[in-house]
Parts: sequence; structure tokens; C-alpha cells
Amino acid sequence: MKPVVGSYVVDGRSDRVGQVMGTVGGLVRLRPPGGGPEWDCPADALRPAGTCEELRARVTEINRDRTRRLP
Repeated sequence: MKPVVGSYVVDGRSDRVGQVMGTVGGLVRLRPPGGGPEWDCPADALRPAGTCEELRARVTEINRDRTRRLP
């Protein structure tokens, strides 16, 4: 699969959902929803995030942004 920057994918090695931040060679740089350390995953170990996985990731991002804006 050719991941698109900003899309959500699943690292098939660990079943972790991540947002694609970029690619270098055969590796894809992923960021977990809600923040945390990024990690690299081989492109051939990725699969597109399903509807529920993507929705959960987007809600996590919204909640993180909302808490950052609180005084």
C-alpha cells in the first residue's frame, strides 16, 4: 500500500493505529493518536485503518486538542 500523509493506518506487527507523518525509503513514520513517541513501520506491514479504528483515532485527536485549549 502507498500511505498518504495524514491518513490513519494500522501497524500490522502490533495492531497499533497511527497517523502517517511521512515516508523514507520503505519505512513509514507514524504518530499515535493523541500524541506520544513516533515510530517507524515497514510499508509492507501496514494496512488501512478501518472505519471504527479511524473514528476512534479522530476522537482521540479532538479530545487532545480540546484539553490543550483549557486554561
